[in-house]
Amino acid sequence: MAWPIYLYLPNIVGYFRILANVWAFAIALSNPRLFVALYFFSFFCDYVDGRFATWFNQKSTFGAVLDMVTDRMSTTCLLLVLSHLYPSLMGACMALLVLDLTSHWYQMYSSFLVRKASHKDVAATDFWLMRWYYGSRPFMAYCCIGAELLYLVLYLDSDPLNQQVQVSVPYLGPTGIIRVLGLLCLPGWALKQITNVVQLKTAADACVEYDMEKERKAS
Repeated sequence: MAWPIYLYLPNIVGYFRILANVWAFAIALSNPRLFVALYFFSFFCDYVDGRFATWFNQKSTFGAVLDMVTDRMSTTCLLLVLSHLYPSLMGACMALLVLDLTSHWYQMYSSFLVRKASHKDVAATDFWLMRWYYGSRPFMAYCCIGAELLYLVLYLDSDPLNQQVQVSVPYLGPTGIIRVLGLLCLPGWALKQITNVVQLKTAADACVEYDMEKERKAS
């Protein structure tokens, strides 16, 4: 019976992440403070479910896919909100959205093709950035957290309530702490986008090599 896997503790945490995200994006344009709190809650749970999976020996393919899909949908929805708040950046937001989705989809699919235990298994890749990204937790955390925080800074700085005033957050001026935080996150965001491009290329190469190997065996 499959149902016990659905009830693994890390997967239950994943369900709460989904609920938090649905609630967050439902009020994203009406309650900025609650939106940020819910988004941070979901982001923190992303760390918790991974720890629980290790501590309680409850790793599963279902959980890995659930985690990735939730991550991708969270970022996708946040970029869609930003494209609404910054119409002039809509093209950039759509490009980032497509890059994020396609690179992770290709990485996950190519991992299954070559029967890797996880899409994070990149030990065989020739690209040092990929090995560093998936092999160094601090580096990966800086890139992921940096990207998400930068998007949240842009969200807060956009005046989501359209009040023509600052969203009730202290020091949100041109030299305020929120924008300084955004600048500190910028390198992490940039490195994550570069990693996404490299990941897309290496995963696409793996798919092509798989097809070529099939043709060689068939001939």
